[in-house]
Amino acid sequence: MADLSEELGPRWQSERCPECAFDPNGVSAADLPAAVAGLGRRYQAPLTRFLPGEDESILVARPLPGQWSALAYACHVRDVLTVFEGRILRMLDEDGPVLAEWDQDAAVEADGYEKQAPAEVATAVAANAARLSATLAAVPDSGWDRTGSRRDGAVFTVLGAGRYALHEGTHHLLDIGRVLRAARGR
Repeated sequence: MADLSEELGPRWQSERCPECAFDPNGVSAADLPAAVAGLGRRYQAPLTRFLPGEDESILVARPLPGQWSALAYACHVRDVLTVFEGRILRMLDEDGPVLAEWDQDAAVEADGYEKQAPAEVATAVAANAARLSATLAAVPDSGWDRTGSRRDGAVFTVLGAGRYALHEGTHHLLDIGRVLRAARGR
């Protein structure tokens, strides 16, 4: 489910998101590792705590047209963290790599996002956030401006890619909240 952030792509390296208000310029290279690591904690509650009378089935509800389920958004973020870690490592190891495409919409079905155990997804989000955080913490000062590009020509810096991953994790918490509120009739 391509959303606004995927459509605008690399702009999220430097521009405030009009939907979730994430401002990448408000996150310095020094602050980025801790901010990414914090995503793990932020995904625990929506995936493991339910209102009285609810169970995990609410996480796979799709009450809003054109929106994924809460569980699919969480799986997407789990995978975004891994994809961006790989991209950042390539940018640090290679000069100007062309970064592989990733069809996130296809992944929802191909990887069975809505059939996965929510507690395991929450644990994986935390682990992937910690791994990306460690990768970012190890970036030398000279590494933040290294670049890579997608086949469509969009250019990312290491700093921009890290901020983009953080934006994805932050933005999709908003989506999860919106989907859960709609599923609860609120």
